[in-house]
Amino acid sequence: MLNRWRRLATWIVCLLGIGVWIFLNSARYLPARAEECGCNNDDGKKDEQMCNQEKISCLQSKISEKQSQAQTLSNIIGVLNNQISVQELQIRQTQLEIAKLIDEVEKLGNRISGLNTSLDRMSLAMIERVSESYKRRDADPFFVLLRSDSLEHFFSKYKYLQLAQQHTTDVMKQAETQKLDYDQQKALKEQKQREIEQKRQLLQSQQNQLTQQRADQQALLEQTKNDEKRYQEELARTLAESGAIRSIVAGRGEEIKIGEVKEGDKIATVILGSSPCSNGTHLHFEVVHNSVHENPSNYLKSLSLVWNNSPDGPFGFNGDWNWPLNNPAKINQGFGMTWYARVRRAYGGAPHTGIDMMSKDGDLTVKAVKDGTLYTGAIGCGGKSLYYVKVEHKDSDLSTYYLHVRS
Repeated sequence: MLNRWRRLATWIVCLLGIGVWIFLNSARYLPARAEECGCNNDDGKKDEQMCNQEKISCLQSKISEKQSQAQTLSNIIGVLNNQISVQELQIRQTQLEIAKLIDEVEKLGNRISGLNTSLDRMSLAMIERVSESYKRRDADPFFVLLRSDSLEHFFSKYKYLQLAQQHTTDVMKQAETQKLDYDQQKALKEQKQREIEQKRQLLQSQQNQLTQQRADQQALLEQTKNDEKRYQEELARTLAESGAIRSIVAGRGEEIKIGEVKEGDKIATVILGSSPCSNGTHLHFEVVHNSVHENPSNYLKSLSLVWNNSPDGPFGFNGDWNWPLNNPAKINQGFGMTWYARVRRAYGGAPHTGIDMMSKDGDLTVKAVKDGTLYTGAIGCGGKSLYYVKVEHKDSDLSTYYLHVRS
């Protein structure tokens, strides 16, 4: 009996240990909470919108503070969390503005309905006055005097006619004022209805952005496993590559002129596996015009592509150049503020300056996209030599660069 209790106690301890281990490891992948930003409303004079705006300003200040600090995974996650909180507050602000506008439209509708009823009454009154005026079309003071029994009767009747005419004039002025008010209120209602539609479109855009921010946060946690050491190692590599590319374009690479090449000529081979400042097989393709990085998608022709650049997804190509690979292409990363550049800040906040690609079938051949002069080059990157080739295009100020290759 004693042994049975000992075995049971042992099982309980084991289960508790497993539970603690699961909790501690799973907690590594949970996003940190956003920083707290309250609303100082002790006097109760601030409404929800005013408090939300105060919180938004506080969070934006914390975002700026974190972005100015050392680039760590913890800071990036903190920025994302605060950005999500800001977006949620902005969505709430828009919802409150829509509710306020709807209430205003409803009140304007009621006012317009009342004005419409009043105008109807005014119209009837005016018809009656016009009819009476028509009946009294011979009510000239001279004829009134002739028909009066006495001066007292004349003045009494004449005064009545003056009052009647004045009342008719007042009714006409009031009707005109009511009509102007009606038109103004109707125009204001239509304006408010347009504002509601604009706010609804803004709300949809804000909700889409919030969805994207949450997806960015989740992708970051999944890719980095919330591992600061791993993130810093990858950051060092991508920053070194970015710096090397800037140096290459600035003319600081060690280059050898090979000679003239034609469009479609083989000029290099993609390195299989990892290479300096790169952890996988791919061609980094750049287009440069007068030392300025251009978007290669504006030059390469549109094809049926394989997209391997999650969470970014597809983008368009609208040029007429043939591609630098056979059986193109599988896209690993696009140009500009990609997810890696924007969320992971892989290039220190700078954009990705080229397009990373692979052949669909694993062909490693690299081809010139245009006629020009071929150079082979190398530059230090991460303690090793990063190899590339460059083609200065014939009859053009454009140059194309092909990195992570061997000639």
